[in-house]
Amino acid sequence: MTTSLSQQNSRIFTVSALNAEVRLLLENEMGIVWLVGELSNLSMPVSGHWYFTLKDSRAQVKCAMFKGHNRRVNFKPVAGNQVLVKARLSLYEPRGDYQLIVESMQPEGDGRLQQQFEVLKTQLAQEGLFAQSLKQPLPTNPQRVGIITSKSGAALQDILNVLERRDPGLPIVIYPTMVQGEGAAISIAQAIGNANVRNECDVLIVGRGGGALEDLWCFNEEIVARTIASSQIPIISAVGHEVDVTIADFVADMRAPTPSAAAELVSRDQSEQKQKIFHVKSRLQQAIRLYITEQQQTVLQQFRQLEQQHPQRRLMQQAQQVDELSGRLQQSIYKRSQQELRKLTQLSHQLTAASPAYTLPVQQSNMTALAQRLNDAMQQQLKQTQHRFSVAATTLDAVSPLAVLARGFSITTDAKGKPIVSAETLKTGDTIITRLQQGEVVSTVNQTRDAKAQ
Repeated sequence: MTTSLSQQNSRIFTVSALNAEVRLLLENEMGIVWLVGELSNLSMPVSGHWYFTLKDSRAQVKCAMFKGHNRRVNFKPVAGNQVLVKARLSLYEPRGDYQLIVESMQPEGDGRLQQQFEVLKTQLAQEGLFAQSLKQPLPTNPQRVGIITSKSGAALQDILNVLERRDPGLPIVIYPTMVQGEGAAISIAQAIGNANVRNECDVLIVGRGGGALEDLWCFNEEIVARTIASSQIPIISAVGHEVDVTIADFVADMRAPTPSAAAELVSRDQSEQKQKIFHVKSRLQQAIRLYITEQQQTVLQQFRQLEQQHPQRRLMQQAQQVDELSGRLQQSIYKRSQQELRKLTQLSHQLTAASPAYTLPVQQSNMTALAQRLNDAMQQQLKQTQHRFSVAATTLDAVSPLAVLARGFSITTDAKGKPIVSAETLKTGDTIITRLQQGEVVSTVNQTRDAKAQ
């Protein structure tokens, strides 16, 4: 046990796994709870589900009531109402919110009575008082019918009217009793006990007309339920309208939706018996026709199956499949040959386009064009070079010393050929050479004069 607990404690959960475990724990351990509180934050989205909060002065809890359950709520809930709810404890896994899944809702006053109703119903069911095996069959042709209800109520008149119309000769015994208010439950139980003691009726009708839950409450008392369960005479519970359900209905041997319906159950109606026989006959004829139709359909289906399994049919199907496969094969071969033909044509065009006989004239034409362009470019380049040379020669001639000499000027250098630009650089006896446009003059310096002295 220690190792198992240790292994369980060492388990690592994801958040979603933990929420799922907690939800199952809450739902399985707590079961159904009853809760009284004030409605708030009521939301009714288009989905049909209800979401709200139940609170008191110190705490609150979130609730959800799905449309399958809230359709049975017979009042319009409004924020601020005090209500009694029947719910299961749960957890909304995506957010980890603890919540109640509400199965029923009633105003607090009716709700408390309903809670008492559910508690007693559960208790008596567990004791087996509702078991079908304890139900007594109703007599087929009752000789005398007992009625346990108020002698001044409308229910008694309804029962008497139905019995008078359907079976006027049926004897009736009335056991008057209270059917509402304090002491009504004891009065009903005593009337049932009195009818059993006198043992003069084959069946008893116990009931009253419709009313509020409080008005019908005496039929939800434990003493009435146990008295009905112990009755030796079969009892039909006929309390209120069809929508009204009481503990007496569960314990009685038969429940009738109304007192009038209970009277119809115990009365004999000749026309109704004839109508039942007619209906049974019609149903029997219809069943025979249906059986014959079903058998014909079965034979037809089996014949079709046999026909489908016939060797000749199978051979025909297989021959058709062979023809279909043959056609598909021919179509596939044709498509493949067309594809190969297109590829061959494309390769032929590519080969023709790449053939020297096709490309050589094009290349020769391109070479001739390139040669012409080269020759034109060389001529253009030569003309541009000649023009630049002519411009340069003109510019050079304009600045040439020879051109200066031609205008009557001369150039004087020393014996080494260095131009003399100042008399201060000369001394008496130096040899100078004066170059003219034509020829040279060699001189010896006898005297120099400063340009400033002049």
